[in-house]
Amino acid sequence: MSTLRNKVQLIGNLGKDPEIVNLDGGKKLAKFSIATNETYKNQKGEKVTDTQWHNIVAWGKTAEIIENYVTKGKEVAIEGKLTSRSYDDKEGNKKYITEVVCNELVMLGSK
Repeated sequence: MSTLRNKVQLIGNLGKDPEIVNLDGGKKLAKFSIATNETYKNQKGEKVTDTQWHNIVAWGKTAEIIENYVTKGKEVAIEGKLTSRSYDDKEGNKKYITEVVCNELVMLGSK
């Protein structure tokens, strides 16, 4: 059961091309966001779509695959773990961000 403690699975579409960062030592980092959609009917019976945006980061070989094959609009399935961190912006305000650290990625849809 310990492998299920922090596990996230999402299927969604990229909102823009991934940002690729080449770090010292040759390591790669890919940062991107995906949109997931949930559809339901409201009290009036109207169809409503709720879109949620999720920040994703990937390292190493996964980042290389993303750099070479994943672009804006592509549908992907990702699996990873949820992480939270904070940083101080230029004005000194503390900002919080939640991301999914991707360890598996499957490209969906047509080629």
